[in-house]
Amino acid sequence: MKLLESTELVTVLADHHGHGNQKRCRIGITQVLVNIETGAEQDEANIYSAEVQVGHYSDYRVFPTCGLSNPEALIGVVDDPRYFAHPGRIDANILWFSRGYVEYLISNLLPVSTKMDQITLSMEIGSEAPGVNIDWPSDISFYLNGVKVGMWTSPGEYGDVRGIFTPEWWYPNWNQYGLLKMLVVNHEGTFIDGLKISGVTIDQLALDYKSTLRLRLEVAEDAANCGGLTIYGRNFGNYNQGIKVRIAYSPI
Repeated sequence: MKLLESTELVTVLADHHGHGNQKRCRIGITQVLVNIETGAEQDEANIYSAEVQVGHYSDYRVFPTCGLSNPEALIGVVDDPRYFAHPGRIDANILWFSRGYVEYLISNLLPVSTKMDQITLSMEIGSEAPGVNIDWPSDISFYLNGVKVGMWTSPGEYGDVRGIFTPEWWYPNWNQYGLLKMLVVNHEGTFIDGLKISGVTIDQLALDYKSTLRLRLEVAEDAANCGGLTIYGRNFGNYNQGIKVRIAYSPI
C-alpha cells in the first residue's frame, strides 16, 4: 500500500471515527494509458514521421455549433465560423463543428526517388453534440488528396469525466475527451483500428516523394448520422497529441 501511495495510484486517508486508528484507501488515478513504442532502429528505417497540430488546417468550411480553443482560452467566441480564420487559430489545440470539414496539408519530406507504401494516421476524435451526449453518432469521412478513403461512425461525445489533459478551466458540461483512432492506408486497402473500411489502396493514390498530401476530415450534411466532429490535440482529451503521421516508403 505504501508503494501504491507513493505512485499516487492510491490515496490513504486517516479515519478516527471508529475504534482506534483506521485508514481508508481510495483510488487516486482512474485511468492509466500505456504507450508502447519500438526502439529498434531497423523498424524506424524507411519511416517518415510528423505531427500536425489541430489548429494548422489549410482549409475549412464549418457550421455551428462550432469553436476552437488553445489551452488558456477560447479563440474568439463559440458558434461563429469567422473565428476559424482568426490568426490565433494556429495555436488551437481543440476544435469542433456540427457539419463541414477541415483540411490539413501534411509535410512530405521523403527522400528523393521514393514512393509511399503505407500511411498511418492517429488522432483523438469524437462527435459534436449540443452539450454532451455519449449516444450521438456521427459519420466522419476521411479524404486523402480529394479521394474518400473511408468513413467511421463516432458513437458520441464524451463528458462523463474530465479529460486527463483537458484544462481545469474548461467547462464541465463541454466535450472532455474523444477516442484515439488509427487510420491506415496500404496496399491491401484502408483500415480503422485494424478493421477494413474500404478497398481504396495506397497504389490508387500514387503517392511519392514529390506528392502533395492533403488530409480532410468531414461530416457531410447528407450523412446518415450528421453528428459533428471534435478533434482533440495537445493539452486536451486523453492522449495529448495532435494528428500523428507515419509514412512507410521504399525506393521507386
